[in-house]
Amino acid sequence: MTETVAAARPARRALPPLMALTDGAADRLRKLYATGQEGKLLRIGVGTKGCSGLSYQMSWVDAPGPGDEIVNDKGVTVLVDRKASLFLIGTVMDYEVKTLEAGFTFTNPNEKGRCGCGESFHV
Repeated sequence: MTETVAAARPARRALPPLMALTDGAADRLRKLYATGQEGKLLRIGVGTKGCSGLSYQMSWVDAPGPGDEIVNDKGVTVLVDRKASLFLIGTVMDYEVKTLEAGFTFTNPNEKGRCGCGESFHV
């Protein structure tokens, strides 16, 4: 009699979240969603631009599209264009206020470098 032994599959390692928000980014988005962008959602994508080739793109949309990943973090929803998902896995979005400027910033573990002006990156 022959016994078949099923090979035990190794446990799958958990994937990092597609994107996370800092408290600053979540607070700023809540304010935007409650005022001028009420009823809209922020969509984040990646496009070709600049010296290094890629840049972050943000736009306001009325509803998720068929190619959007929905990210819920800290009670806030943002959309990620599915075509940008591989470039953004593990990215942390923040909102920074500096002396002369304020805006959303991205800490992306997939970035291999940025151009000198900081407008574009490459993976």
